[in-house]
Amino acid sequence: MSTTTGVRKIEKGKILSNKPTESTLHETCLGCHGTKVDVKGTRNVVTKMGEIAVPDLTNWPNQGVGRENPDGSLGACTACHARHSFSIEIARKPYACAQCHLEPDVPAWNVYKESKHGNIFFSKYHEWSFNSVPWIVGKDFTAPTCAACHNSLLVSPTGDVIVERTHDFGSRLWVRLFGLIYSHPQPKSGNTTLIKNKNGLPLPTTFTGELASGYLVDKSEQEERLKTVKIVCNSCHSTDWTNSHFSKLEGSTKETDEMTLAATKLMVSAWEKEIEDKGNPFDEALEQMWVRQWLFYSNSIRYASAMTGAPDYTAFKNGWWYLNENLQHMKDWMKIKKKAQGVKAK
Repeated sequence: MSTTTGVRKIEKGKILSNKPTESTLHETCLGCHGTKVDVKGTRNVVTKMGEIAVPDLTNWPNQGVGRENPDGSLGACTACHARHSFSIEIARKPYACAQCHLEPDVPAWNVYKESKHGNIFFSKYHEWSFNSVPWIVGKDFTAPTCAACHNSLLVSPTGDVIVERTHDFGSRLWVRLFGLIYSHPQPKSGNTTLIKNKNGLPLPTTFTGELASGYLVDKSEQEERLKTVKIVCNSCHSTDWTNSHFSKLEGSTKETDEMTLAATKLMVSAWEKEIEDKGNPFDEALEQMWVRQWLFYSNSIRYASAMTGAPDYTAFKNGWWYLNENLQHMKDWMKIKKKAQGVKAK
């Protein structure tokens, strides 16, 4: 986080990074991910009922989805259900998720707006019922929003349960497509700080893609979760359409991982040749190009493939064009910096 959000200063011709301030962290990473809220004491406030003592909280306010609360509970309802109304309608509309899931790193909202599903939503949502429980496919709504795929209780027009409600947003996911260097099976625990790869780093894969399998769901669990998601798709689409869609997603995921690996091999070579310093693997120009390869471009392609019907995001808008261009820029930068270092050494 310090590489991205910490203030940098120039001293003696070098760029030095400082740790981000608490206020900056709350404005950035912790605003979406959440933070730990503690009671540090009490304070007096004046109300219409007179002066009363209320808890004095640290890291407050915060509505990040992974917030740790003073009573030990996890999560923030207000991440999806806005305060005061606690509306299921607000939570079911994609705007709730758009607060955090947007480009360049998590472009779900942007892809959805361009997709067929998004087109139907924006054209017809005023005819839908967002408050019905359970949510009836084809009657209450005619195209999925984020909630339909990830957590709502869905039933058929005849009342048959398609999927049960869940507030564990990872429980239907068999693969984790975004946020980290490579795609990988969904973590077993939402507390991903527990994960360690074989190099001791808090990552679900090594830099070259080897899985930290002990912390990730196994093949059998992946298949069960994928089957659940396919059931949701089959409530509107044919089996052939659904199977073809997920086959394309598997191909896109595999190919973007390969493009990330190609960039990583260049990065490893630069570290070995001391063209870049591995001390902090995210702070130099070539390293930032490497991060861009997986955090922005591979993620965009996978999202567009997963959510279907947004081909510009797989091709040009942070897609394959930039994935290939960035790799070339990395290669060229290595040549330029190596040559410059040679001149300096003389």
